Amino acid sequence: MPAWRKPATAAALLAAAALTASCSAGGTAAQGQKDTPAGTTTATPQAPTITISPAEGNAKVNPDKKVVVTSEGGALEAVTVNAGDEQLDGTFNTDKTKWVSKTPLKPSTGYNVSATAGATTATSAFTTVKPERPLQIIDVTPHTKGETVGVGAPIIVTFNQPVANKATIERALEVEAEKPVDGAWRWIDDTKVIYRTAKYWPAHQKVTFNARITGIKGGKGLYGVKDYNATLKIGAKQISKVDVAKHMMYVYKDGKRVQTMRISAGMATTREYTTTSGVHLTMERGSPVRMISPGRKKGDPGYYDVMIDHAVRISNSGEYVHAKDNVWAQGVRNVSHGCINSRPDQAKWFYDNFQRGDVVDIKGTNRELEWNNGWGFWQMPYSQWKKGSALNGKA
Repeated sequence: MPAWRKPATAAALLAAAALTASCSAGGTAAQGQKDTPAGTTTATPQAPTITISPAEGNAKVNPDKKVVVTSEGGALEAVTVNAGDEQLDGTFNTDKTKWVSKTPLKPSTGYNVSATAGATTATSAFTTVKPERPLQIIDVTPHTKGETVGVGAPIIVTFNQPVANKATIERALEVEAEKPVDGAWRWIDDTKVIYRTAKYWPAHQKVTFNARITGIKGGKGLYGVKDYNATLKIGAKQISKVDVAKHMMYVYKDGKRVQTMRISAGMATTREYTTTSGVHLTMERGSPVRMISPGRKKGDPGYYDVMIDHAVRISNSGEYVHAKDNVWAQGVRNVSHGCINSRPDQAKWFYDNFQRGDVVDIKGTNRELEWNNGWGFWQMPYSQWKKGSALNGKA
């Protein structure tokens, strides 16, 4: 006979139901489902955030501003910056979360930027400002298409606007030679800068000049708007040595004497009639050239107004190597107004064979050529010349 049992209470029945449910859930987990820890939830990873500077729609961007693209939450996969068909170069940092442009922007130009990081793509379109004063190179001397220059030739660069930020602009001027030699720029004034080598250029080579000034700030409201490049062909090493006391001129080409000329130099009765001693460079030529006595009027003592054939300029103070049919004085005495004159046939030979930038080294007088008289740049020691660089002592 079954033993008597006390009826189950309501609390006991609820506990049994809870135990059954718990076992059922445990059984489901055992069939392949995992438990989720209490207090946690699952979420989709956030996409990277890309920031572009200059921002979309900016129409007043200075050309010297960098384009900077950054990504937070993921590496950048691609960055392109275009202005029409041209693409701007740039570099990534180590983890590719930042990209920075390498070169200045062009003034008055629209740019489009596109960047991708993971599933995120960002764009920006902006425009650079129009310079208040556009900076350009208006002349490079000596440089004429097809011209061959001498081993003493400078590179004279003239700008259309006064440059205030000379160091910034000078950094954008590059000179590369097939046969490298030390050289330095010297600012003559706010619009002109001259490159001179420490020693004469090695002969028979090409020298490339590049002015990468586009977008470079030259002063307040002044930006470069156009690059400039030129190739200079350095010819033979032609050096003429003039001995005023001996009334002789010797021309050497690549170390070999190719011409011996009897000459007559300045009579030296006044300073202006005294030929200058020092290293001159040939600058230009003309046949004929009109020569008029400086500071004198017609009828004054020493006044002259003559046409001279086959004249090659060697200074700005009126000195030339030229033809003169006074063979009685050439090789004997100095009777000119400061020029070097020689027999007409030899003067023509010199005229036909010289290169701008050839060296004419004169000695034997008590008047020194000034460094800024024509192309007398070799009269200044190189140690002093390079002090005229805006980068002197600067990195």
